Amino acid sequence: MRVLITGITGFAGSHLAEHLLEQSGWEVWGLVRWRSPLDNIRHLAGRVHLVEADLRDSWATWRAVAEVAPEGIFHLAAQSFVPTSWREPEETFATNVLGELNLLEASRRLDPAPRILVACSSEEYGLVREEELPIGEENPLRPLSPYAVSKVAQDYLGYQYFASYGLAVVRTRAFNHTGPRRGKVFATSDFARQVAQIELGLKEPVLWVGNLSARRDFTDVRDMVRAYRLALELGEPGAVYNLASGQAHSIGEVVDILLDLARVPIEVRRDPTRLRPSDVPVLLGDAGRFRERTGWGPELPFERTLADLLEYWRERLGGRRTA
Repeated sequence: MRVLITGITGFAGSHLAEHLLEQSGWEVWGLVRWRSPLDNIRHLAGRVHLVEADLRDSWATWRAVAEVAPEGIFHLAAQSFVPTSWREPEETFATNVLGELNLLEASRRLDPAPRILVACSSEEYGLVREEELPIGEENPLRPLSPYAVSKVAQDYLGYQYFASYGLAVVRTRAFNHTGPRRGKVFATSDFARQVAQIELGLKEPVLWVGNLSARRDFTDVRDMVRAYRLALELGEPGAVYNLASGQAHSIGEVVDILLDLARVPIEVRRDPTRLRPSDVPVLLGDAGRFRERTGWGPELPFERTLADLLEYWRERLGGRRTA
């Protein structure tokens, strides 16, 4: 199957490209912007095909989609960092909502139209009460950030194009996922990076943290991209599926695991600037609908995910130090 991955240079996109190339019968194309850093996919050179376009440009998007003529599209590209959405809500909406609109418009002009996976987010659920846990797909959406609202718009836009135009759009609401290559602005990766910096003597032995009480349902990115593939292959068009491990870990637990893996003693201090105007207290998902449809389930334990993430930063920062 010839597929196009938007956001292929990013965290999940690069892992998805790797995963598809490990399978048989996949021809992988990636959509990139001219300024997209290619670090995450340099090792895939010669195995993936790249086409350039900015999703916010409708003509460039149509030209790229028409050139590839994909049978399937994994739409992963997004402004995905919640704090940035508070500072730059307009940019967040332009990238996430207008970008998807242009992609869907381009897709419906193809004959035949491709199957489309729209990667949405558990942040859409927002304020969740304890009695509503674990969160199912029918849970009310109470978004608590501009990012979350933009993902609600992406979610419903995907459904609208299914209902109005018959596009085979499958939506997933992925709960938190992490692992090697996670951007340094995200909590798990930021903590792992700080630990690696301390071990290498690049910063004082202090780990700066924000809200440690928030609880998140973490899945390894390598399990998550396997779910994306299954969603595109086996998901019911028009349906929405939670992708989750079914286990919630506090951010404090993340810190404790990383401190146990650290090679030197480290002090933990709170940084008030890391706190958000509003934060989702707990996200714990029920992926039963998706499991029943596809047989998917996470395979990699959380401790392994954090260990691999820390090792990623050790290698990256260590190599940079000796360069």
